[in-house]
Amino acid sequence: MKPLIVLLLSFVISLIVIKIIKKEYDLALSAIIAMSIMLVFTAIGHFVFTKGMSMMIPKFIPFKENFVYLIGIFEILLAIGLLIPKLKIISGWTLIIFLLLMLPANILASMNNVNYQKGTLDGSGMMYLWFRIPLQILFIVWTYISAIRI
Repeated sequence: MKPLIVLLLSFVISLIVIKIIKKEYDLALSAIIAMSIMLVFTAIGHFVFTKGMSMMIPKFIPFKENFVYLIGIFEILLAIGLLIPKLKIISGWTLIIFLLLMLPANILASMNNVNYQKGTLDGSGMMYLWFRIPLQILFIVWTYISAIRI
């Protein structure tokens, strides 16, 4: 829920600031800025909630905490890439693939009741997916429209 709030608030604030500066709305730029801010926000979670996020990773993957840190760094790099015109399209496609690859981790976390913020197994379980899957689809569509299509 928090990433969605960050995305939407960042979009509205960016839209207003760009309107003030450029005297016109720029939906695409506002959407890119919002997605970049949201990615940095979620990346911070990888450094703050490392233990809980490492519980979301399948058992066969070694060095889980290091992997969580790498994912956080990767999200920051994607956020930067979206803001660089020459890298926007490749960053957009990479982000879409990344979001698709992260979905199984979210499903596994829900099946195991992982509460990534506490690092415990008392999370909301499968009910979380009723929100997370549509949210993931929104992020994918948002990225496609704002970074690739436009």
